[in-house]
Amino acid sequence: MLKNVEKTVNDITEWIRDFFEKNGPSCSAVLGISGGKDSSVTAALLARALGKERVVGVMMPDGVQPDIDDSKTLVDFLGIRHFTVNIGGATSTLKDALSEAGSQITKDVQINIPPRVRMTTLYAVAQGLETGGRVINTCNKSEDYIGYSTKYGDAAGDMSILAGLTVEEVIQIGEYLGLPDSLVHKKPSDGLSGMSDEDKIGFSYKTLDRYIATGICEDEEIKNKIDRMHRLNLHKIQLMPHFEPSDSEA
Repeated sequence: MLKNVEKTVNDITEWIRDFFEKNGPSCSAVLGISGGKDSSVTAALLARALGKERVVGVMMPDGVQPDIDDSKTLVDFLGIRHFTVNIGGATSTLKDALSEAGSQITKDVQINIPPRVRMTTLYAVAQGLETGGRVINTCNKSEDYIGYSTKYGDAAGDMSILAGLTVEEVIQIGEYLGLPDSLVHKKPSDGLSGMSDEDKIGFSYKTLDRYIATGICEDEEIKNKIDRMHRLNLHKIQLMPHFEPSDSEA
């Protein structure tokens, strides 16, 4: 847990400003708005650092999104510019094309296509802005630790504001910033599998956050599961490996 939330928020604010000063002084920040705590806190921090006029939220329902009103609540609360891009047609067309080509459409394939289409959409929106845009990753430290994200989907972006903060710390910041309680304490879900995050991974974020912070987890089965997920999914947050020739000329 954060000992001084105010200091952390101020430090993040300055870090965001410094990033944009070096990587796009006139650019806007573009992020997907799901209506959950991560995108809500990220958007609020960006608005605090850059001003709401430089924050662009993108809502991307895959056909019908039952909780789309939560996303609308956030953009209205912050007063940020926003777009709604329904990706349903794109995901459906891609799945049909894969199927016609003979590629197997497994459950995981179906779950991971929408996040990758969403990231494509975010970069398209960013490039289409008159001032240009930088795409903001909204994953937190807890999700990154166990690889609970889609590679080149929601795991992508130009900067990651929450990557050093656990779920509980993100909630602390959301409360400090005065965001609606319904968003900050919304039960986390990927919005794709029909399950909550905790049901899907098999343990609570509170258990995970404690293990990340202290290395303590009394349940050996859960500890082993966390360790295994962390080990197998490190590739999602590491730089792409490349071969370096040993006999190349200097």
